[in-house]
Amino acid sequence: MSTSQPIRDTQDLTALREFYLKDEPNMRNYVLICLGVNSALRISDLLELKWKDVYNFKDENFKKHLITYEKKTGKETWIAINENARNGLQEYMKFLKKISGEDYIFKGKNNGGHLSRSQAFRIIKHAAGELNLENGISCHSMRKTFGYYAWKYGTPPAVLMDIYNHSSYEITKRYLGIKQDDKDSVFLNVNL
Repeated sequence: MSTSQPIRDTQDLTALREFYLKDEPNMRNYVLICLGVNSALRISDLLELKWKDVYNFKDENFKKHLITYEKKTGKETWIAINENARNGLQEYMKFLKKISGEDYIFKGKNNGGHLSRSQAFRIIKHAAGELNLENGISCHSMRKTFGYYAWKYGTPPAVLMDIYNHSSYEITKRYLGIKQDDKDSVFLNVNL
C-alpha cells in the first residue's frame, strides 16, 4: 500500500485544480479539489459540507469561516475561507443556479446525498493519472498539500500541528512529506 503524497510542484497543483475546468467543465469536481487543498479537511469532513456551512443565505454572502466538527477527532475546527476557495465556490454556485442551505456542496447521484469517498477518490485519481502526477496522489494528498505549502511559506510546525489536530510533531512531520530536495534547499539558501 502506498502512502499518499502532497503535491509539491505548483504547476502540478494548478494543473490538478484546473483539470476539471477544461473541455467539459465539471464545477463540482473543480471545487472539490480547490476546497480540498485550501481547507486541510479530511475527505470525510469535506464531503459532508453543506452550503449553509460556507454561505450566509440571509445576508447573501460567503462566510469568513467554515466551522465544522471533525468526524475523527470530534473537535470543532474553524477554517478561514480564502480567496481561491471563495472564488471556486462562487462560480460553482452560479453554475448550480438554485441551491438551499441544506444541500450538500458535493452532491452525489443518490437521493440528494453527498458524493461518496470512493467516488471522490476516483475523481482525484483520474485527474492525477491524466496529468501523469507521481504515484501516491489521493484524496488525502489534498490535506497534505495544504500543510506542505503552509510549511514552505513559513508556517511554524506547531501551528500546523494545531490545524491538523495532531497529537505529536512526528505525525505532522510525516504529513509534510519533506524530501531531500527540501532539505538541500535549506542548506543552499542558508549560505553563511
